[in-house]
Amino acid sequence: MPLGQQDTPFRLAVLISGGGTTLINFLEQIGAGRLEVEIPVVIASRDCKGVERARAAGLRCEVIRPRDFDSIDRYSAAVFAVIREVGADLVTLAGFLSRLAIPDDFEERVINIHPALIPSFCGKGMYGHHVHEAVLDRGCKLSGCTVHFADNEYDHGPIILQKAVPVFSDDTPDTLAARVFEAECEAYPEAIRLIAQGRVRVRDGRVHVAPGKD
Repeated sequence: MPLGQQDTPFRLAVLISGGGTTLINFLEQIGAGRLEVEIPVVIASRDCKGVERARAAGLRCEVIRPRDFDSIDRYSAAVFAVIREVGADLVTLAGFLSRLAIPDDFEERVINIHPALIPSFCGKGMYGHHVHEAVLDRGCKLSGCTVHFADNEYDHGPIILQKAVPVFSDDTPDTLAARVFEAECEAYPEAIRLIAQGRVRVRDGRVHVAPGKD
């Protein structure tokens, strides 16, 4: 059954490695009635501030560390075992910095947000402030964020949506990061809503979004 067409509430697994700011954004969107999903589990790749935030919000949070496994495949199997256990419909990478091998049954069911306009400034090593520093060094006039389906290459899967922000001449990596994060706070929930509504399809490597109901 395509995502978003089930009768039960749409269930989101959230994977984190840091402060959990994207998770907090999801919770705020849920609380405001703008994101109709449940979060049955948060999975962290290490002990971090996001773990405290998840548990403070009453969410189940599992810390599964890559260093405890002898391969990416074994690590990924442990992560997805928990995701299957809770019956998650969609996996969101929310500042998750560990490499995952996505199994066949989760193809087009894992999404990521990248703090630049893919295909620019993406790939291995391009995360966090490294991205914003590269954008400024290149003298770009626009940056933004990209929500995309994740596959087994860095920042490679089909693009769901993008939001652009201006780059100013006096920007620092911090000021640009803050502006891009504001765009992320809109873009990520929007992409999740589209998927939960059953409006997203992938054909020939491109995402097609069906019109919404009036």
